[in-house]
Amino acid sequence: MVACLLCGAATGAPWRETTGVYRHCPSCDLVSRDPSTWLDAAAERAYYGTHDNRIDDPGYRRFLAQLAEPLMALLEPGAQGLDYGCGAAPALASMMDEAGFSTAGYDPFFAPDEALLAARYGFVTCTEVLEHMHAPLRDLARIDAVLVAGGVVGLMTELRPPMAEFSRWHYHRDPTHVGFHSETSLGWMARRFGWTSIRLDRRVSLWRKLR
Repeated sequence: MVACLLCGAATGAPWRETTGVYRHCPSCDLVSRDPSTWLDAAAERAYYGTHDNRIDDPGYRRFLAQLAEPLMALLEPGAQGLDYGCGAAPALASMMDEAGFSTAGYDPFFAPDEALLAARYGFVTCTEVLEHMHAPLRDLARIDAVLVAGGVVGLMTELRPPMAEFSRWHYHRDPTHVGFHSETSLGWMARRFGWTSIRLDRRVSLWRKLR
């Protein structure tokens, strides 16, 4: 048995694409890249180093604004947050700072300050990170633990199309993408942690922590 990365249930039979081997969980609907085909940590970090993401890149900032703008509209003035998986260029944290929302940046490769995970925050952002998580339940539990009751989680990940269209979808062509979510898998996640949906679309979801 190969357990689902998210819910731990048994996944279905593997199938092969040109980009790797994948499994579908019939319980939570997550599709995951088979662990036997993951990059090792050194290769994963090296791949991230090929990304040309810059804090002052207008196009990158417009991309991140898809999450930042609706999130800011929900926050109390001066709310403090954490950008979980900020990467080497913490552009979103910079944008939030500029708008008056002090935001720390944590990243296991580029900003691994574990002390940040001992604090509490009014919001947590996680942009284009969910699909990279090798242990999503662990990482989501960390996010939930640092978020105050009533706080907001902002997630950005492109939702998976119907299974019949998976082969043609571009998202699994990135070798560091290991988990592919649907509305169903995000719903499982929200129920697990007691989050209620504020917004859910093809790329951006906002959730409020109830307890």
